[in-house]
Amino acid sequence: MDNGLRRGSLEMIAAMLISGTIGWFVLVSGQPVLDVVFWRCVFGAATLLVICAAMGFLKPGVLTRGTFLLAVASGVAIVGNWVLLFASYSRASIAIGTAVYNVQPFMLVGLAALFLGEKLTLAKLTWLGLAFIGMLAIVGAHGNGQASGDDYLLGIALALGAAFLYALAALIIKRLTGTPPHLIALVQVGTGVLLLAPWVKLGGLPGEWPALGSLLTLGMVHTGVMYVLLYSAIQRLPTALTGALSFIYPIAAILVDWFAFGHRLAPLQWLGVGLILLAAAGMQQGWWFRRARSAQQA
Repeated sequence: MDNGLRRGSLEMIAAMLISGTIGWFVLVSGQPVLDVVFWRCVFGAATLLVICAAMGFLKPGVLTRGTFLLAVASGVAIVGNWVLLFASYSRASIAIGTAVYNVQPFMLVGLAALFLGEKLTLAKLTWLGLAFIGMLAIVGAHGNGQASGDDYLLGIALALGAAFLYALAALIIKRLTGTPPHLIALVQVGTGVLLLAPWVKLGGLPGEWPALGSLLTLGMVHTGVMYVLLYSAIQRLPTALTGALSFIYPIAAILVDWFAFGHRLAPLQWLGVGLILLAAAGMQQGWWFRRARSAQQA
């Protein structure tokens, strides 16, 4: 493995491990979801502003009016995605919310078919069906220490809504090819600050260190540092390897939920999580029977 590939792999692994702990910091903060997202945007914007300035992305002309408006639109979707996903954690658990959230590649496929004219192949429909079966398995079971009834179903619905908004943001970002991704992220969190400022409670930051430390970490580490690691890794790694390493995120989130909060998945939930992750991996990696037969013939 050459140095670039090794560095990219380590950066991607670090980014996914950081992402896997987001739910823990959200719940430990003990703050309302809108406040958590707002302060994540504030501290994230401050961190990304320094990074973009250091990388020379704040020059006039880097963003046109059109690209800026698209970045703002993607920011609205990303911030809404954070609000819904974070709200799902306290209802369906971090593990289930994260697993359900990983259906977003299929939603992106559907949106691309509707708005970009991309074809829905038999392979994509098969993986989509497998993910849907996994979703039904999760909905029909409850694990140890998790919510039940309407609250559990609401948590799943919130995670699905978050996945849809992420897919929508990804669809918009497809039109921003060539724009520095760190600058897009800065516009996104800046949009979040403006959107959520009227809704956060008066009185500012919490005085308790665990809550304040969690919000600082979510903004500076889980937004600023994580974006830098993620985008650097994406530039260095082949798409297939990037997709494979991205599954560290849900696995890390499930383990964090287990060790930190004692949320153990029921057997049927494990089956559902496994089917969703298998389906997402199959579609991202392009797995299909015809490809396997062709490789054997070659």
